[in-house]
Amino acid sequence: MRLHRDFDTTLLLLAVALTCLGVVMVFSSSCVVAGEKYGDAFFFLKKQLKFALVGGLLMALTMYVDYEFWRKIAIPLLLLGICLLALLFVPGMGVTAGGAARWLRLPGITVQPAEFVKLGLVLYLASSMTRKKEKIRSFKLGLLPYILVLGAILGLLLLQPDLGSAMIISGVALTMLLMAGARWSFVVPLVLSVLPAVYFMIMHVDYRRRRILAFLNPWKDPYDTGFQIIQSMIAFGSGGVFGKGLGGSEQKLFFLPEAHTDFIFSVIGEELGLIGVLAVSGIFLLLVLRGLRIAWYATDPFARYLAFGLTLLLGMEAFVNMAVCLGLLPTKGLALPFISYGGTSLIASLVAVGILLNISSRIEVPQ
Repeated sequence: MRLHRDFDTTLLLLAVALTCLGVVMVFSSSCVVAGEKYGDAFFFLKKQLKFALVGGLLMALTMYVDYEFWRKIAIPLLLLGICLLALLFVPGMGVTAGGAARWLRLPGITVQPAEFVKLGLVLYLASSMTRKKEKIRSFKLGLLPYILVLGAILGLLLLQPDLGSAMIISGVALTMLLMAGARWSFVVPLVLSVLPAVYFMIMHVDYRRRRILAFLNPWKDPYDTGFQIIQSMIAFGSGGVFGKGLGGSEQKLFFLPEAHTDFIFSVIGEELGLIGVLAVSGIFLLLVLRGLRIAWYATDPFARYLAFGLTLLLGMEAFVNMAVCLGLLPTKGLALPFISYGGTSLIASLVAVGILLNISSRIEVPQ
């Protein structure tokens, strides 16, 4: 064994490649809409470049910040994220778009607190589970405190409403707890007990119920609830194997809603074809494997939990977004990490990679 003193350059290159592709695809998918709405075809490109620059600088910084630092400030960061979520409901501070108040207006910037909460929760869980060790197998001392924290976060998310982020956070948290040794006999009944509530929140809220029905049969209502997924399918289908070429998408011309955000993967499918779709999926798969490799070789429990949680977060978000675009899951308002337009998501993803890179420089790997 040897001390791996260098950063995982493969992981770094994968993150940079996805970010660069994201900048290109944001411009390609948004230039027409930006020109029509703002009179500037480069409107979203210029913003995404700024986000990428800030995110890149923060990634470079976190690469050199000892991961132990995050253990010390995990709880304050999580509390800050929860406070930001709560501020969404203060009149004049929450920005509503698409019927949901998910963005917070601060002096000079607009942020999405859910992205920070995701990072904060992973840091908190990794730090707390390291301290509890075998106590994690106890319900009262191990699982119950996490249920209370998770419940508070989910409550604020569902009030926005943001069911997509709530489900991602739940999946990441429960998987991390099981990895740390939480009893299946506690976790499984817990999940089963909340399923009726999930069913009620979906089937008794009109727009969610319509989304589920549209997912099952989008052609039943092709001009309303099924419109988005149908246009996405048309984009993938018309792209063929090699695509129409960069900038050649027709679905982005006011047919495909959210073409530069939630459904940017569909534009990739149309312009870069099956080859592009497989390439992007492959890069995400390699990124997840590199993250899991870092977690596997980490001997410090905190580093292992942290690397696993961050990798799981990035992987789950990418999988859900791509599955939605392909019509394999109901429509959710989740960004594709590194690629979708949006500053908070991009910066949070790059910070997560920066932390993973720092852990990679402190692990032992086989020669």
